[in-house]
Amino acid sequence: MRKADLRRADLSASLVVFLVALPLCVGVAIASGVPAELGLVTGIVGGLVAGVLPGSSLQVSGPAAGLTVLVYEAVQTYGLRALGVLVLGAGLVQLMLGALRLGRWFRAVSVAVVQGMLAGIGLVLIAGQVYAMGDASAPASGLEKIAGLVSLPGDADPVALAVGGATVVVLLLWPRWRRGARVVPAPLLAVALAAGVTGVFDLSVRRVEVRGLLDAVQPPSLADLGRLTEVGMLGTVVAFALIASAESLFSAAAVDRLHRGPRTDYDRELIAQGAGNAVCGVLGALPMTAVIVRSAANVQAGAQTKVSRVLHGVWLLVFTVVVPGVLGIIPVAALAGLLVHAGCKLVPVREVRVLWRGHRGEVVVLGVTAVAIVVGNLFEGVLVGLALAVAKTAWDISHVHVETEDRGAAGVVVRVMGNATFLRLPKLLDALEALPHDRDVRLELGGLRHVDHACAAALERWAAARDHERVATITSTS
Repeated sequence: MRKADLRRADLSASLVVFLVALPLCVGVAIASGVPAELGLVTGIVGGLVAGVLPGSSLQVSGPAAGLTVLVYEAVQTYGLRALGVLVLGAGLVQLMLGALRLGRWFRAVSVAVVQGMLAGIGLVLIAGQVYAMGDASAPASGLEKIAGLVSLPGDADPVALAVGGATVVVLLLWPRWRRGARVVPAPLLAVALAAGVTGVFDLSVRRVEVRGLLDAVQPPSLADLGRLTEVGMLGTVVAFALIASAESLFSAAAVDRLHRGPRTDYDRELIAQGAGNAVCGVLGALPMTAVIVRSAANVQAGAQTKVSRVLHGVWLLVFTVVVPGVLGIIPVAALAGLLVHAGCKLVPVREVRVLWRGHRGEVVVLGVTAVAIVVGNLFEGVLVGLALAVAKTAWDISHVHVETEDRGAAGVVVRVMGNATFLRLPKLLDALEALPHDRDVRLELGGLRHVDHACAAALERWAAARDHERVATITSTS
């Protein structure tokens, strides 16, 4: 492709990504409990900082729905002033992980845990944003939000609920007209229509509050940085870093499947994400991750190089500086509808169906992770999911097969094969204790690939006990 065609393709793609990113940046910020401008700042940094650095050529970064729940909890707990410190700390952790070349290890995380994390985030996001669609106040915890949905119709503003519902309908129907969706992205059209109808009919619904970019940006002070010594703050920094890194690198793997260009260098991409988050932290903005929705739009719009994602940051900057007042005409209910739709897409319904047919244990891990996030919080839910995934893997690989051969007067030969761990010790001992006590027994362990200390000690005790009756010969693995 000629250079002129490359530039034209990247310019066109950058405009498409800008139109997709604009309402999402604002919506994620509002849902996170921070000024709308901070979402745009993160989108700008995603383009101008992370977009320039090497890693993934076509992946687009910015504020993501996946971190909305965690950011909201952090802002409610520590205050808006602490957000910059948390994001800066997370960025530095990501830079360290990338420098240590640990980016590739994020691919070792159980897919069921990741999907469970996304499902839990999606459920909490949906439950919280349904209240915002009706201009109603949402309860604090995930369980309270879900329980309160029963009484929501009586508390919600019917006009706002209609605006939010209509936004969701547009998001569902507009992409079916593929030609139209290529020209005007569904999120932009849905929010623009909602703003137009609200303005024309002067509907009394809550709208986005505009403070101005300089007023919204609050760099952390030295006193704020000192709060990093608090245990709770450090835990939140680690949660930001790990979840943002996992989401970005899993997104990179998905984007690589959409195009034939250069593959992602996971360590460099992690450094790019860390640099972007460090800058976002200095500006007091939202954390940044790679976002599959924007990245897919970039690829589908024909982007060829990283120029498209850099330019999308330029357009966001121009919009924020030149026409920030436009944000004030957007109804909050429309942005809530946008995020309800995004939350639904986070729940992996199709993946659960596929897993259920062949890997039902993975579905259990996914479900427990999602429920733990809804009941508790994001960080605790992911830890529960990881622990369960490790336990499931340990159980799966600790298969022990006991084979018995009766050789008549020569006695009984017992062969033990597989992995003998404490998880399978009851099964192993049951099989050995069921052997006849009036026959010689030869125990062959050459088929064992692994024997842990608990099983080795149990086998020695069993052999010692058999010595009082009939001699047991143990052939061990070596």
